[in-house]
Amino acid sequence: MTRFEHTFIRGMHNLHASHHGSVVTIGSFDGVHLGHQAVIRQVTEKAQELNLPSVAMVFEPQPHEYFSGEQAPARLMRLREKALALFEAGIDRVCCLQFNRTLRSLSAAEFIQRVLVDGLGVKYLVVGDDFRFGCDRSGDYQLLQATGMKQGFEVSDTHTFEVDGERVSSTRIRGLLELGDFEQAAELLGKPYRITGHVGYGQQLGRQLGVPTANVQLRRYRSPLSGVFAVSVELADGCIVNGVANVGVRPTVGDIVKPILEVHLLDFEGDIYGEMIAVEFKTKLREEQKFDSVELLKKYIYQDIDDAKNYFSEQD
Repeated sequence: MTRFEHTFIRGMHNLHASHHGSVVTIGSFDGVHLGHQAVIRQVTEKAQELNLPSVAMVFEPQPHEYFSGEQAPARLMRLREKALALFEAGIDRVCCLQFNRTLRSLSAAEFIQRVLVDGLGVKYLVVGDDFRFGCDRSGDYQLLQATGMKQGFEVSDTHTFEVDGERVSSTRIRGLLELGDFEQAAELLGKPYRITGHVGYGQQLGRQLGVPTANVQLRRYRSPLSGVFAVSVELADGCIVNGVANVGVRPTVGDIVKPILEVHLLDFEGDIYGEMIAVEFKTKLREEQKFDSVELLKKYIYQDIDDAKNYFSEQD
């Protein structure tokens, strides 16, 4: 059986003849949760059977983000996190197409021909039987099957994956994160919820207050969670450090529009600017609040630190 290297393909213009012949699935895969992982198992098992690479096709922005803009649901993960999670789940190639006016204007037949047949040389396609595509969502599962019979590829539908009698979905997980139910969210994700990103320079407000923070830009208008949390942070060298994190727009200062992740590492000294960190959320301490003064904000920050330390001491 041939082993295929992990490959990230960005844009149709980067699809070449060498990419032809594959087992493909298409979706948003936000969170790469247990339901997604079940689909990926279908894909990878068929890919092994046919000795072909497995491909997950995603879009950037996600179609609902393109149409809804800032009103679209918060993402569970960024594109980089998603690609890494798809590779970890067993996918060989991630094909990311820019969802723009050109792509959305393709008819269903054009999408099949240009993207699936000419672009990927699909041999086997796994999608939900409610999958819609093409201009005005005119393409459906039946069209894919009929075209596949003519073009020489097979189409199979995905299996619904349930936990506690309810379908696992990104929407369900967002609801749990909003409630601060990280245990149940982790069960549906198959792993604890984390946000990863590079530590950048902020306004140095935390340092001025005597509580330096590692700032991670989320680069989106909405976050699946907000508030103050006890967290554990994996540093670039693999060390795990406990911390307290704020996710939000800093209403007391009022200097940002997009939410930011700010993490104060407990009992830690070191320079981690520019490093990639992974922040795992343990428990919610409180909601983000707007305070009447920076002094009052400082008082609450120190209380948050004490609360986080108490949480971790109880876990030992």
